[in-house]
Order: sequence, then C-alpha cells, then structure tokens
Amino acid sequence: MTSSGSLTLSSATFAKLSPHPYLLANLQPPDPSTPSARTNGRQPRQARPYSVNTSSLSHAHGSAVVRSGDTTVICGVRGETLLTSQIPNYRVPQASDTASHDELRDYDLLVPNIELATGCAPNFLPGAPPTTLAQTLSTRLFSLLHSSKLLNAEDLRIYHDKSELQDEGEMEEDEDEEATKEVKAYWVLYVDVLFVSFDGNPFDVAWAAIVAALRDTKLPRAYWDVDREMVLCSRPTQARQPVPLSIRGLPVACTAAVFTAKERQKKGGGQYWILVDPDRLEESLCDETVTMVVDSTEGETKILAISKNGGTVVGPALMREFSKVAEVRWKEFHDVLR
Repeated sequence: MTSSGSLTLSSATFAKLSPHPYLLANLQPPDPSTPSARTNGRQPRQARPYSVNTSSLSHAHGSAVVRSGDTTVICGVRGETLLTSQIPNYRVPQASDTASHDELRDYDLLVPNIELATGCAPNFLPGAPPTTLAQTLSTRLFSLLHSSKLLNAEDLRIYHDKSELQDEGEMEEDEDEEATKEVKAYWVLYVDVLFVSFDGNPFDVAWAAIVAALRDTKLPRAYWDVDREMVLCSRPTQARQPVPLSIRGLPVACTAAVFTAKERQKKGGGQYWILVDPDRLEESLCDETVTMVVDSTEGETKILAISKNGGTVVGPALMREFSKVAEVRWKEFHDVLR
C-alpha cells in the first residue's frame, strides 16, 4: 500500500496558476513580524534603480540606453532639416509672439516613435502590427514633450544672415541687425524608442531614455547657402563644434499601481497596496495606475503632469503622499545622470 504524499508547487508554478493569490501571499505574510514584500523582493514603495549609458549609437545626433530592472530601452535622436517653404501656413516668428506661438507643435518638429521589439516580452510576436500599447505610449510621450516645455524652438531654427552679403561694416541699430536674420529652415527631431526587454512600467523608462538622449543630442551647425538655395552643415572643427540642445529642467516620471486584496474590490472597502514602479506581473493584476511627472531642478518640486487610469482608491490624500515618492524618484534619476 502506497502512502499519498502532499502536493507541493514551486513558486514559479504557483505564480502562473494563481498570480493574484501569489502576490497577495507575499504582500500579506502570515507572520506579522515579516515585512511586506513583493514577488520580486522589493518593498511596495521601492523602485528599481536606473542605469543610463549615453552616446551609445554612433550614427545618431544623440542616444541613450536606459535600464530599470529587466526593462531596457534604447533611444536615438536624429535631426533632419525642414525648409520653411515646405511648411503649410508658415508664419514668420516675431519677437513679440514667442510665448504664444508654439512652433514645435504647429510645425511637428518633434516626432516620437515607439517600437516594442520582437522577443522583448512573450506577448509581442513577429510580424504583428503596432500594438495598442505602442500607440498609446507614442501619444503620451508626444503630449509630455510639448507640455513639459523641455525644448526651445530657438535651438531648432536655421537662420540666413543677410548682413554677411552686405559690404557695410556695422549696423547702426539693433532692429536692423534683427531684420537681417531670417528663418529659412528648422531641425526636425525624430525620437525613436526601442524596447529591447520589457518588464513593466514602459512609460517611465521610455521617458527617461528620451530625456537622457535629448540631453546628449548635439546638432551640426547649419546655414543657408544662397547660391544653392539649400541648407548646408559645417564640418565639425575645433572652432565650430556641434551645438547641444538647451534643455529646460529635468522632468522625471514616476508610476505606481494599486493592488487590492480582492480581485474585484468595490469602492471604499478592502485592503490595498501602492506598488511603485510595477513590473509586468504586477501591472496585469492591478486595475488602477497613477503617473506623476515632477521636476525639482530649481530646489522646489513642481508637478508638471498627473495621469490616472481606472480604480477609485487613489484620492487627494494619497496623491499628496505619492508626490513625495515621485520626488525621491527624481533624486535617484538626477544622481544617475551626473
């Protein structure tokens, strides 16, 4: 007669069969003295450290590789010239309307593109059309690029200096000097983001890669050639080095997901946990996420954007508490870029 042994499952098998109870068992251990922890070993409000490597692509004007845990993103920035004669409804920029005239958005001078590479995660198959996630990320990143005012349109203008064609030595008035400069073209920045590996929280890592790549971007010195009627770029020399972009501040995104004890928890009841920087498993088990973009460059933390999806747990009190977590995340990324 054989004795029946107890059935034991490995943690990996348990996670695949019952992911929600598996994560709940880690966050709510039976021993009260045991601290709450996630399946990846992190504390609920502990984020994965950033790793940043710039100038990784030799044929781009700026690039960066950013890794956070098992999520790795490569971002390349390349500039292409766009003549003002090719812009529909082009308006000559005036000194009086620089604040209201958003050239970056009106002329589409920033073009982000997201690609989730085959093999970066099991659900991204070869030959498939762009996923909903990739399109959503492109839209969100495009919106944040403009709303954060990260770039200055002045850096992307290519001027034609008419004074160089005149035989007169100096201009008598400053107004005459300004009138001699005419915008002939713009730099269009194509920002390509490629996910090499995907393990959750794609927006934060993609945005960190974009910021690091733009800080690394240096555009050639371009000028308008009157004889050829085209834009030319000077060869890099010691006297005429490529010009870096003037980046305003350092906006950093921080995302958290809300995990509830019950899979379908109603408003106002039950236990929940705020999981900062969620991985792929945690994202699949959470119905509510919040993203906050902050900038503490000037010493005081400024909230630039807030995005919240689903759920009813996160309210004003939790949002104020989450801003402190986002501030810590900003300091971590700031220290990595040094």
